[in-house]
Amino acid sequence: MAVDWALTAVFAALALPCVLRLVRLDYARLGHGVRHGDLAELLLVVAMVAMFSPVGGPIPAAGWQAVLALTTGWFAVAWWRGRSCAHHTLSAAAMLYMVTAMPHGGMDHGPWLTMPAVEARLALPLVAVLAAGYFVADAAWSGVLAVRGSPVVGQASRAVCRMVMGAGMGYMLLASAL
Repeated sequence: MAVDWALTAVFAALALPCVLRLVRLDYARLGHGVRHGDLAELLLVVAMVAMFSPVGGPIPAAGWQAVLALTTGWFAVAWWRGRSCAHHTLSAAAMLYMVTAMPHGGMDHGPWLTMPAVEARLALPLVAVLAAGYFVADAAWSGVLAVRGSPVVGQASRAVCRMVMGAGMGYMLLASAL
């Protein structure tokens, strides 16, 4: 329970840099794809808070499934058109997988979005392990980019958020698959 609360606090803290980038950055210069990426990052941060929070979230799992399906579809089309980063498509799809593949039996979590304790396993654990591998590798690469820094406004903040989100996704996927 202490780990869940600590991770909830970490992901809740990531909402601030996402919001600050959305408020301060000059998207006319950076492009709308960057704004869409920042909006997706904020949505995924909120979803991670809801998943890790021991009390669940105010949105039922079915609501998150709808939101994450739309986000996955939006970024899949943008990726297909060459306008967006594949990472956001994969992130939203992985979260949709976690919400959908978690066991829903019993009244452990009711309709709320909470990841079951480690005794519950996701369906298709190989998918979870492969996705975790991607997110751990991406977190490591994002950490390298964050340390290097960038002259582009908001890029270091974006890299740190991506690193923490990737590590959290990898942890959640592996913990639920093994």
